[in-house]
Amino acid sequence: MENNYHVPVLLQECIDGLNIKPDGVYVDVTFGGGGHSREILKNLGKDGVLIAFDQDPDAQRNRIDDPRFHFVDQNFAFLKNNLRLLGYKAVDGILADLGVSSHQFNEPERGFSTRFDAALDMRMDKQGKLTAADVLNTYTEDQLHKIFGIYGEVKNAKSLAKAVVTGRLDRPVLTLADFKAVAAAHIPKGKEHKYMAQVFQALRIEVNAEMQVLEDFLSQTAEVIRPGGRLVVMSYHSLEDRPVKNFIAKGKFRGEVEKDFFGNEQKPFKAVTRKAIVADAAELERNSRARSAKLRVGEKL
Repeated sequence: MENNYHVPVLLQECIDGLNIKPDGVYVDVTFGGGGHSREILKNLGKDGVLIAFDQDPDAQRNRIDDPRFHFVDQNFAFLKNNLRLLGYKAVDGILADLGVSSHQFNEPERGFSTRFDAALDMRMDKQGKLTAADVLNTYTEDQLHKIFGIYGEVKNAKSLAKAVVTGRLDRPVLTLADFKAVAAAHIPKGKEHKYMAQVFQALRIEVNAEMQVLEDFLSQTAEVIRPGGRLVVMSYHSLEDRPVKNFIAKGKFRGEVEKDFFGNEQKPFKAVTRKAIVADAAELERNSRARSAKLRVGEKL
């Protein structure tokens, strides 16, 4: 089951990054198909604990039957509170794989993929109120311009936003086909797939408030990881990699690291590797999703 669900990227590098103690408490905040979680459990002894988070109902079907394993049906933005509820104030390591799983892309009705003509949904949490169709049909031209430009890095974000707002006057933009119809003149020939992937990325990030959730999550890791414990985060685009890199290097998302009265840097983590870890040629052969993956590891000071 888990193999079709999602092939874990940089699996060994993630495990090495966590530097697992057999009796430690670890958290996999993006459980998905459970590939990383199963590998963590192999490295834990009988007293070790693994807590996994995932808000996607499909991920729950992959729960692991193991007394050391706890599953939390929540978004990782609620990390700290849920750990407290389980009785853990501090943990030894946290792993986050920020990619949308291949499984979600392969489910047409979820509306994540540009391959299927489906309703524009894109909610990771099916209980969430906002869908991609809501964004396209209710946001102002200015808001759409910002989303396409900042979250999708779409080159002609301004004219695309205008086309959507004009097009939806005739009929709402509810499906992929509707979107392609209003955007047709703005999709560059020969680059359709890349362009649509950027637009879909922008909508997905907005629908799921991904940048805010990521910052909330990272801030909480500094409060729950024990000194010497590890934070291991894998991201797939520069928008996500930047806050992760800044947070591990400086303890904040923007600006310079803060210093105390004596000039000592006030930051919760130190970077374990100077540069992000990327996949080697062999892994790229096996798994094309590894192409854009960047892994960063921080150690709690």
